Order: sequence, then C-alpha cells, then structure tokens
Amino acid sequence: MSQYQQDLEKIANLKAAQGTPWNAISPEYAVRMKTQNRFKTGLDIAKYTAGIMRKDMADYDADSSQYTQSLGCWHGFIGQQKMLAVKKHQGTTDKSYLYLSGWMVAALRSEFGPLPDQSMHEKTSVPSLIEELYTFLRQADARELGKLFDELDQAKANGQDTTAIQAQIDNFETHVVPIIADIDAGFGNEEATYLLAKKMIEAGACCIQIENQVSDAKQCGHQDGKVTVPHEDFLAKINAVRYAFLELGVDDGVIVARTDSLGAGLTQKIPVSSSEGDLAAQYNAFLETTPVTSVDELSNGDTVMKLNGELVKPVRLPNGLYKFKDNTGFDRVVLDCITSLQNGADLLWIETEKPHVGQIGDMVRAIREVTPSAKLVYNNSPSFNWTLNFRQQVFDAWAEAGKDTSAYDRAALMSSKYDDTELGQEADEKVRTFQADAAREAGIFHHLITLPTYHTAALSTDNLAKGYFGDEGMLAYVKGVQRQELRQGLACVKHQAMAGSDLGDAHKEYFSGEQALKASGEDNTMNQFDVVA
Repeated sequence: MSQYQQDLEKIANLKAAQGTPWNAISPEYAVRMKTQNRFKTGLDIAKYTAGIMRKDMADYDADSSQYTQSLGCWHGFIGQQKMLAVKKHQGTTDKSYLYLSGWMVAALRSEFGPLPDQSMHEKTSVPSLIEELYTFLRQADARELGKLFDELDQAKANGQDTTAIQAQIDNFETHVVPIIADIDAGFGNEEATYLLAKKMIEAGACCIQIENQVSDAKQCGHQDGKVTVPHEDFLAKINAVRYAFLELGVDDGVIVARTDSLGAGLTQKIPVSSSEGDLAAQYNAFLETTPVTSVDELSNGDTVMKLNGELVKPVRLPNGLYKFKDNTGFDRVVLDCITSLQNGADLLWIETEKPHVGQIGDMVRAIREVTPSAKLVYNNSPSFNWTLNFRQQVFDAWAEAGKDTSAYDRAALMSSKYDDTELGQEADEKVRTFQADAAREAGIFHHLITLPTYHTAALSTDNLAKGYFGDEGMLAYVKGVQRQELRQGLACVKHQAMAGSDLGDAHKEYFSGEQALKASGEDNTMNQFDVVA
C-alpha cells in the first residue's frame, strides 16, 4: 500500500472516530494537502537532503562521471524556476542542487543596498534566503501535485482508469534538493559561527561551506587583499559547524572547507607552536622572514621569532599583517586541505584564479597522497573570462606542440573574429567538457556557478529594455519573452497560477465547497494561454 493510501485510510478512520463535527472534512482532500506538504520543517529538509548528498558522494567515489551540479540563486523564485526547468528538461532532479552565494546575498539581499563580498551584510539574511528557497521549492511540489490531482479528478469523472495517474502521485519526485550554503568566514569567532550555522540548518541547510579567511577582513575569493587564519582557528570553526549539525540531529550534515590560500599572501597573526613540526610550525614556515643577527637590527615594535634554530623577523606590512613567501600558495593549499579533511571537513573548495584542469588536478593529486578520498566542490566562476582563458590554453598547447599559431593574436583571442575558427571551436569544446573532464581528472564532485542568475537577470533585462524603450515597443516583450515562454513550455507564462491562484482555488473548494469564490472562471485572462504554441 502506498503512503498516499495509508494516509487516506488513517484520516478516514480519524474522521469516523470524530463523528458528526467532522462531517465536512474530506479525507481525500486532507491527504492531498499532506502530500503537497511533505516537509514540515527546515530540519526535515536538512535531514532528507543530507542523505541525498551522502549517497551522491558515494556514487561519485564509485564513478567520477556521477558528479553533481548547481547554480547560485538569489531569490526563492529563481531557485524554484531552476528546479522546475531541471525536472522538465532532464526528467529528474537527481544530482542537481542549489547554491547559496554569500556574494549574491551581499549584492542583492542586504538592507544596506548592494555591498561587496566582504561579510558586511546582515548574517541573518543567509538563513532567511535558505528558508525562502525551500518555501518556493515546496510550493513547486504543491503546484505540480495539484495538476496531477486535477487529472485524477477528471479521469474519475470520465470513468477512466486512474492507475497511471495515481502511480505518478505515489512516486512523485520532490523539487526539494540539497543547498550548499555559504557561511563566508563564519561572521565572527567560533561561537558566532556555531550560532549562525544553527540558524542555517534549522532553515534547511544540509551543507555549509566555510572559508579560511579572517572574518573581519574577508574579501571575495577573486579579489586581492585576502588574509588567511592559522589552521587552529579554522578548525575551531569547522568543529563549531559540526556541533551545530549534531545538536540539531543532522548527524550526516556536510561541511565544505574552502581554502583561499592560492591567492592569499597575508596572515593576520602568527600562531604559537607548542611542539616541533606541529600545525602552527608548518604554518609559520611559510612566512617571509629576514635573519636577525643583532638586536641593533630591530626597530621598536618589531616581532622576532625562532624558526629552524635561527632568529628571524617576519615581514610585516604597515597595516600589521604578515606576509607569506612568494610561490608558496600551492603548498599552503595542500596543507590546508589535508588538515581540514583530517579534522572534520567532508569536502574541499579550492578557490583558483583560472579554470584549468591541470592546475586543479595537480593540487588534488598532492592532497590524495595523504587523504585518498579527497574531492572538491569547485566554483565555475563568472569572475573567470572563460572564452579568453580556454582560447589561450589551446593557443599555448598548439605552440608547445609546434602547430602554426601565426593566424592568432594571443592577447586578442577574445575577439569575435575567432569564434568560428579551429582554435575557437576547440576552446569551446574544452569549455563544454570542462565539468566532466575536471570530475574525472581533478577530483571535482560538485560543479557550481556562484552567481549566474545575477548575470542572466541583468542580460535579459538589458535586452528587453533595449527593445521596449526603442523602436520595437511592446513587440520586444511579446516576441522576446511571452512568445518564447509559450513555445518553450514555461509554466511561468501563467503567472497567476505560478503565484498560487490555482492552489488557492483548490483550498477554497476544500474549505467552502460550492460556496467557494474561485479565480479560475471564464473571465480569467490566463485562459488565453490554453493554446497550442
């Protein structure tokens, strides 16, 4: 017996037990509402989606072609439309997640207005967005199931077999998927990290991504001036997130440890080493120093430390920050990743300056020498110029192989004149296969784009404004938007239904019967879209 039938029987028995006062209650309607609201709390969602992620991680370990993907979403509606599209085009939500970007929360969701990605936005905006995203995904479930219930009623009214429709209801695949949620550097100390992590988990987050930058000096991963913290400080925050998961009963919650060391050349403090070769000593070994042979070489306020049996002075900038040695980023990334995995992290995030499978793979292979199961979440960032990067990669490979590159200007490869050339087409193919290649060769379990819907909103709005306020007028909207919605089968063309009018009508009928005042009558202009496009 399906869950639907079990619930129907249970509520029918409950109605019978209550007697006359429940005469107006329909067990069928009650079960429909229950089915449309499978997840009652954010914690229900966090527990469910954590299980999905753990299964997907195991699938990837067995077969690297089973990588996962997501797009960053800055509003619940955007997340909802993304998952409706995934399910429509792919037939399933399997291996598809949502990403919550701190960058987009700062840029689009702060009461201060647009802000840079420096943890200046309200930290409560993050759990609020998680809750909003899941509210819209749950509404997508309710809407799609509502359509199936309408089909079921119509089939019953026509005396048709309802087995196939009931099977679709019983086996309905939810739009609720894992969210990888960005907690930045924790918005404070380890206690602040724990408190915010709890709010995020309670809102539904099964996976929290935290970075090793200094919280009050945090920068976007693709900007300069990044400052990292000693390993002990970062591990304390990983512990704080794990405790938050355990306290709330999400025992298999996922932690993504992000390192910005590849592009970060500074540290705010020098950790205290208590034994030779400990983490603090390894961290300090990367500091740029100058030897000290006499106290006369020191100025007031200088810091002196003993490294490898010698007195040295770490290079300190006018702002008090200490500098790492040049060309140590690779080794610092490897140490960061190994240490994080050995101390509670589940997945890694290496912020890079370019999308290069070879570079990423080299770091992952070094990490896997110590932790063989290491795998990455990777930012397919809009901060990369993908076209130029990959055309230059192809150009360099051709040059190294002795192939003639005289028809190309390496510095000008972004030009549209190269779009249909052999080099341009080879580069595009490498972009197309980047995710599969990197999953196979560089240990990337999850591919995400942090802020794609920020850019798509800007691009589509620019295109519409150009035509609407220009010579095209209303045709710009009709031809560029509405006609495309109809012909591509976007449910959103019926925006009243998408906003919940059909769900509301169904509920009014449940509650009021024939007295219900419904919006879906003959005069509803949405009926104009019941046409073959």
